[in-house]
Amino acid sequence: MNSRLPLSSHRWPALLTLGLCVLASSVSAQERAAPERIAGKPNFNGIWQAMNGAYWNLEGHSAAALDQFWQLGAIATIPAGQSVVVGGDIPYRPDALAKRDDNRQGWPASDPEAKCYMPGIPRATYMQYPFQIVQGEGDTILFAYTYANANRPVFMVDHQIAPVDSWMGRSNGSWDGDTLVIEVNSNIEDTWLDRAGNHHSSAMLVTERYTLIDANTIDYQATIEDPETFTRPWTIRMPLYRHREQNARLLELNCVKFSERLLYGEFTSPDAANAAQ
Repeated sequence: MNSRLPLSSHRWPALLTLGLCVLASSVSAQERAAPERIAGKPNFNGIWQAMNGAYWNLEGHSAAALDQFWQLGAIATIPAGQSVVVGGDIPYRPDALAKRDDNRQGWPASDPEAKCYMPGIPRATYMQYPFQIVQGEGDTILFAYTYANANRPVFMVDHQIAPVDSWMGRSNGSWDGDTLVIEVNSNIEDTWLDRAGNHHSSAMLVTERYTLIDANTIDYQATIEDPETFTRPWTIRMPLYRHREQNARLLELNCVKFSERLLYGEFTSPDAANAAQ
């Protein structure tokens, strides 16, 4: 399974270059004079993060122990969390609900997060790591994520359906007044929605809405449509908060090396390494 399928567009190199230049800057966003609007639209530039338990489970859940890691005691616990699903529950089809339960039984080895595969949308938004929005003049918007060094350009003009499904999908953006709307198509079916095994098919279409409530808070909504998995479209909603510390910046989590033993088992064990010498 290829965890690094590229997005096909002639504009990708320019967007990536812009994003990397901003990320490499040692000057924090708080040290610059940040305009309230860019080309007449709200300024989303900054480092943002969700503060909830959605990365464990989008639905409401109680605190629970991770029995397979009992040696860690209270460290190995799932914190309780309120549902971020509008209406409370995910409307699964019966066969898809059974698959969700199978995913849970195989956790953590079955979770793409454990294997350092890119998280996909919307999961990348509410993982326990910050992410950065890079917004330039005109139609230049890039999202960069801590986990797995994932990133995605938002195509504000060149709207397409990607010819090949990928881990981060294809993001087509537009403005609805002061709300940034992003439709994400061509999502590979291997991504999960959280650590609880919630999943989707390759038919999933995600429509994200980013609305600034104030200078440091985004109202985030994502509507998921996938008739192969769910009985109807459904929506998650949560606030995202700006990092305001003076030296705020995005730090890398290149997790590939941490997943090698899980992926390749005995081939990366100390005994195998000694035998190869």
